[in-house]
Amino acid sequence: MLVKTNAFMWAAAQCAAVAVLVASLSTVAIAQQQDGGDAHAKIDQGKMTFAQKCSHCHGPNMVNAGTITPDLRRFPDDEPRFVTTVKQGKNGRMPPWGDILSDDDIAALWAYVSSRRAQ
Repeated sequence: MLVKTNAFMWAAAQCAAVAVLVASLSTVAIAQQQDGGDAHAKIDQGKMTFAQKCSHCHGPNMVNAGTITPDLRRFPDDEPRFVTTVKQGKNGRMPPWGDILSDDDIAALWAYVSSRRAQ
């Protein structure tokens, strides 16, 4: 009887260990999906804001002749510079958007611009 009890307890401990492992892996997978989903949602929000506020100068999908405004697909990987430019404007040509766009809007714009950066 003692052998059966020990074998049962060992099997139960193994099952419990597997259950804990599966639960941990599931939690990690869900967190990774949420992070990826959040990033994609932020890019989508930035794309909408770009279409509404920026595309008339920078062109639809950031494609323009590049004669008056820069091709944002070639904007350097410099988020602070981007945020400052959007908030304060640039050289009297680009208007300041700091009073119109929220920090979240500007962060979403950066996510969109960064996602479209030319390699």
